[in-house]
Amino acid sequence: MTGVLTETGIFVGGGGEGYTTPQELLLKYGNRHGLIAGATGTGKTVTLQVLAEAFSTAGVSVFMADVKGDLSGIAAPGSESAKTHEAFVKRAGTIGYDLAYNGFPVTFWDVFGEQGHPVRTTISEMGPLLLARLMGLTDAQEGVLNIVFHLADSEGLALLDMADLRAMLTHVGERAQDLSLRYGNVAPQTVGAIQRQLLVLENQGATQFFGEPALALADLMSPTPDGRGRINVLAAEKLMNAPRLYATFLLWLMSELFEELPEQGDSDKPKLVFFFDEAHLLFDGAPKALVDKVEQVARLIRSKGVGIYFITQNPADVPDGVLGQLGNRVQHALRAFTAKDQKDLRRAAENYRANPRFDTETAIKEVGTGEAVTSFLDVKGVPGMVERTLVRPPQSRLGPLTPEERRAIIAASPFGAKYDTPIDRESASEILAARAASAAQEASAQPRLREFNNATRIEPARADKPVRKTGGGSSRSDSIAEVFGKSLARQLGSKAGQQIVRGVLGSLFRAR
Repeated sequence: MTGVLTETGIFVGGGGEGYTTPQELLLKYGNRHGLIAGATGTGKTVTLQVLAEAFSTAGVSVFMADVKGDLSGIAAPGSESAKTHEAFVKRAGTIGYDLAYNGFPVTFWDVFGEQGHPVRTTISEMGPLLLARLMGLTDAQEGVLNIVFHLADSEGLALLDMADLRAMLTHVGERAQDLSLRYGNVAPQTVGAIQRQLLVLENQGATQFFGEPALALADLMSPTPDGRGRINVLAAEKLMNAPRLYATFLLWLMSELFEELPEQGDSDKPKLVFFFDEAHLLFDGAPKALVDKVEQVARLIRSKGVGIYFITQNPADVPDGVLGQLGNRVQHALRAFTAKDQKDLRRAAENYRANPRFDTETAIKEVGTGEAVTSFLDVKGVPGMVERTLVRPPQSRLGPLTPEERRAIIAASPFGAKYDTPIDRESASEILAARAASAAQEASAQPRLREFNNATRIEPARADKPVRKTGGGSSRSDSIAEVFGKSLARQLGSKAGQQIVRGVLGSLFRAR
């Protein structure tokens, strides 16, 4: 009997249909990425759960998106009273697996902060490329967005949240004529179109995603006290209603890992493994430049010790350039009801190293729930021969936690104090608002200054107006001095001002 781990890797399953070759995923090749594919209801989620459990047991941190809400049960042990227990015991006996139920260390995350700790990033960290993808911008609109980021950097204006981006777009729109001469055309209509797309994002809940404190990637990889890898579960049920936001979030996460993690080279096991459910959302309608970026990240990030596993219904959902990077594969059943389905089935079978004992295409159609066609990299890093495999039963609970169980785990998490309360520090929106207020104050002061200057201006005496005489005699200079003094005293309106005026007048009279 064997457990979750073998001497060199993860025990995935054993023989099906009379073939008893054990199948294992070598830990040293866990960063060579992988694919879990199959039609709805064929066992993809259970396979994902089985692999996540094993990586955690080996001390490898895991991140996975829970799109259906049923992966939270990985935090609790399975039960002998569960409906699946009898079937699991039978399968364990068939494949020589020592079944023992166990829960795993889980941290719950949620972009909306409802079913886990809030996941945030800043506008600056997201960058103009992924934001343009998120908003579905045209090339011209993306060009203006790049100008916004460049100007913010050059003027020291931090772009942290949606308010900052809105304020910066308004700032660019007001300076459109000047900026067009330096960077190319900045049309007010283009700025307005981007503002409208921001409104769409806000309606989808993106406002909560952008801000501080931003997620520190090191927290995803922090080990637990017992040495097991932390399993990070992203609550994605609500997020799936905004598929563009979901896809962009996953792309941002991969890009940040690629940029931040140091080169690791060959290692006994990966640092972090990602499971991206509904992977087709990453590629549907994506421009070629973005698909190329995913391919680049998938090709290079494995040297940083990160493995990426795509979960989707059909391998055809993944572009060939990315599919070619996936060395570890678990293919559950595919249905071939239409001509297109049959073509996709043939294409899926062609991606495996043939086994002379059975026809791969036929096997993919015939495997039952919990069974799969598998191929893992061998000790030389070469794709292994395809095998029909019964996937081992999971140790943890199948199905979701209760709301009370989830709340208890969130309350006990070490990350609540760090992420649950948002931070709003001074950034672009506050700085630009302060500048506008200062400019408005200066502008309002100008009329008062002109009024003061007009009131204190010395006007020559009119020839047709008699000059009032003072004392025993008077002169024209006397009248001018009095007029000047009285006018200035009225403007100053204070006792000190009047004393100054009287001193000025006295000096004039004495000089006379």
